[in-house]
Amino acid sequence: MVAAVEAVAEQVVAQLREDCATPAARLDRVAAAMEEEMRAGLREEGGSKIKMIVSYVDNLPNGSEEGLFYALDLGGTNFRVLRVQLAGKEKRVVKRESREVSIPPHLMSGSAAELFGFIASAVAKYVADEGRNAALGGKQRELGFTFSFPVRQTSIASGTLIKWTKAFAVDDAVGEDVVAELQTAMEKQGVDMRVAALINDTVGTLAAGSYNDADTVVGVILGTGSNAAYLEKASDIPKLEGELPKSGNMVINTEWGNFSAPCLPITEYDEALDEESLNPGEQIFEKLISGLYLGEIVRRVLLKIAMQCSIFGDVDRTKLRTHFNLRTPDISAMHHDETPDLSIVAEKLAGHLKIANTTLETRKMVVEVCDIVTRRSARLAAAGIVGIIRKIGRATPGDKRKTGIAIDGGLFEHYGKFRECLESTLAELLGEEASESVSVNLTKDGSGLGAALIAAAHSQYAK
Repeated sequence: MVAAVEAVAEQVVAQLREDCATPAARLDRVAAAMEEEMRAGLREEGGSKIKMIVSYVDNLPNGSEEGLFYALDLGGTNFRVLRVQLAGKEKRVVKRESREVSIPPHLMSGSAAELFGFIASAVAKYVADEGRNAALGGKQRELGFTFSFPVRQTSIASGTLIKWTKAFAVDDAVGEDVVAELQTAMEKQGVDMRVAALINDTVGTLAAGSYNDADTVVGVILGTGSNAAYLEKASDIPKLEGELPKSGNMVINTEWGNFSAPCLPITEYDEALDEESLNPGEQIFEKLISGLYLGEIVRRVLLKIAMQCSIFGDVDRTKLRTHFNLRTPDISAMHHDETPDLSIVAEKLAGHLKIANTTLETRKMVVEVCDIVTRRSARLAAAGIVGIIRKIGRATPGDKRKTGIAIDGGLFEHYGKFRECLESTLAELLGEEASESVSVNLTKDGSGLGAALIAAAHSQYAK
């Protein structure tokens, strides 16, 4: 009887292993498909599943920037105001301070004037608290604005809001220029501050990476969600209108989360998760690789095992049926469990899914499910990065240039086995020689520090 139960469970896991398989040949196809979608998106607006948004950032910081710069990071129910003192190549970031402010709920569905007025008043208070600041030397203050909502950008410091996401519903701001709204609100508060750049967190991660290492050409977010930005030759962007920037470069925000292709290894669990999601058929790549979904995929696999056999004992399946009841930090804890009897796995199963009294063999099986799902995620993320590297002609045989990849996000930072798998997969796909020129660096706070650094690189006073 026990053997039969275990055989059923093993069959589910074996099928999962087969459906999630990411041999190098398949990952090469994923990288090629990513590159093809990138080219299509650069040719014309709407030409691809991935938007390939022109960021209008044509200069990345290189460490020589000097002066006092600000950042405003608005992406959820809280926003941050930052102040960064930069002192050139030798001293770098000499001072960095920030303040976090909660947005009152009624302002999240009020008017644009009220919301931006509230934000501007917080900026005004922050500036007032610093007193007479000698570091400005009579110059106007400059700010980088990280705005993590869909915008149609028209220049480095203007962009119209396409729609709100998350819990925001400030209807009269839709279709308006969010920089103009902020600029007007700050003027009303008597703050003399110029918005030097409008960016998103991924472009900010690339900038923060570039500031620390001038060879950085790709920025990636691997956290709750996922995205990538990279430095493209402006002459390779057919849809770019007007004269090319003096630098000859342009940062592209890929929005790669919406990538999909027939070569992606998609399981029945992914299909069901997608169908039941708020955005069916969209963000397919993100649903395979990002931290929001990995725990949920594992939960769905465990539920199927519980439905088909009694390996978990006589268990009340209410918790097992609850969507997003198992989070990625939970599967990370189980995956990294090194106790002899896998007691952390036992604790997570009992605590989150009400599965108690499991055998050691059953707990090992749960760890294997975590491993299969996470390895697929890390290997696909690596394939996406390889697609970008190949698109810009980096890390090819004989290419002596160093290529830096800046990565931010909790999945990469805190999930050790994910990070190790991503790094080893990059080496596997690029080959030994080419991979030696590629470095992957944890780069934190693109949305804050990165925005201030882009304001510095695009300062009206920049030499």
